[in-house]
Amino acid sequence: MRLRQIAFVGVLVGAFCLPAHAEARDIGRDTLAPDDGWAAYGTGTTGGAAADDAHVQTVTNRAELVRALDNGSATPKIIKIAGTIDAGTDDDGDHLDCADYATDGYTLKKYLAAYDPRTWGSAKPAGAQEEARQASAARQAERIVLTVGSNTTIVGLGKGAVLKGASLQVRNADNVILRNLDLRDAYDCFPVWQPNTGGLGDWKTAYDNVWLTGATHVWVDHITASDRGHPDEDEPTYFARNYLRHDGLLDITNGSDLVTVSWSRFADHDKAMLIGNSDSATGDRGRLRVTLHHNQFESVVQRAPRVRFGQVHLYDNRYVVPEGAEYRYSLGVSTESGMYAENNAFHTPGHIEVADLVKSWNGTALQQSGTLFNGWPVDLLAIHNAYNSGSERDLTADVGWTPTLHGKIDSAAVADREVAHGAGAGRIP
Repeated sequence: MRLRQIAFVGVLVGAFCLPAHAEARDIGRDTLAPDDGWAAYGTGTTGGAAADDAHVQTVTNRAELVRALDNGSATPKIIKIAGTIDAGTDDDGDHLDCADYATDGYTLKKYLAAYDPRTWGSAKPAGAQEEARQASAARQAERIVLTVGSNTTIVGLGKGAVLKGASLQVRNADNVILRNLDLRDAYDCFPVWQPNTGGLGDWKTAYDNVWLTGATHVWVDHITASDRGHPDEDEPTYFARNYLRHDGLLDITNGSDLVTVSWSRFADHDKAMLIGNSDSATGDRGRLRVTLHHNQFESVVQRAPRVRFGQVHLYDNRYVVPEGAEYRYSLGVSTESGMYAENNAFHTPGHIEVADLVKSWNGTALQQSGTLFNGWPVDLLAIHNAYNSGSERDLTADVGWTPTLHGKIDSAAVADREVAHGAGAGRIP
């Protein structure tokens, strides 16, 4: 009997304990599946999967991350972020605040006095304080702007990989993967006053958490992007406008193309995602092809996304507007855009109506199907046209294309549950 007991215990140990040599899967070598959205088109997206051992590095601070990025080189590389990295630090790793970047006599008090609309008027800021603001902003940019080159994978290790205060910029690069990262608070110390924006003037900020500009074949997966640490709603008001400190969470502009954004969480922010930056950028025609699937947009005021020119496939995403949160719209239909929206779920408080979900600026078309609004099936296109016909042109359903690159498209109800539990950093299966 005792021999049988020992044998039984051995079976249990073998079933529930990994061998000592077993290792977790290395997500740094993962590549995009061949049907996973626009980034799979053509050559696909492999990031730094071809990197040799010398170009696979684990980094724990800004200095190590900067060295690993190698000035945005195209050398295949895998960069693994461990723990929390603060981009706003000096070469010794000490944190820098806005006062440390200020130079040439810049102070916010002097800037406000110089460009008060009651005395300055509606002209663009110019002169000593604006020049000092620009010089100060340049000093901050030197620290927090991190350029990502071609053939690069950046992944977070485990459930606690955080990059705060940084603006990751993929500029004119190809074949990039960003995964499993908590990207927080791309904070602008030196916003510029724009007197004529929106008729009343507004504050313009410089940094996105992630900015794709002229980038191609990019896969963004299981990231969390937010203003965590310095929410704009807590900022003061100057010249009767909120003193904004953040731009976009993920902007895709200037001819970027073939991008897949999946299983990510965008939260607690105003303008979340801009695809195409200008109505006059006609060179974007035929580009800005983006797939967004299984993402959660939570407490996002607008641009989730706003699209110009691009062919954007938007499926199995989840939208959450908390009670009391500011909200303007989710889907922005702009010049020559072709948004194909399938099986997305929206959760909103009672004062938000279906007609509020879509906003059009010179847009012409929106293809939608399978939408759930607070658990009920709705036709976004028909309701938009019915409620906005007096102020906006009717949208048609003919966006001029049909998505072919995608995985299984679940019903909105199924995707809603899966995204709630699976989207964001630290949740890769």
